[in-house]
Amino acid sequence: MIVDISSDAEEDLVEGYWFYDRQSLGLGDYFLSCLISDIESLAYY
Repeated sequence: MIVDISSDAEEDLVEGYWFYDRQSLGLGDYFLSCLISDIESLAYY
């Protein structure tokens, strides 16, 4: 399965990363890790 992420969604993800990273250092990485995990699970189901 191929998941295509629009450029608008990519911008939202980047903004989300920085939002969470400003809250606590490393939280942005956790945010992206969770999103990647969720996207990969789409391919499984």
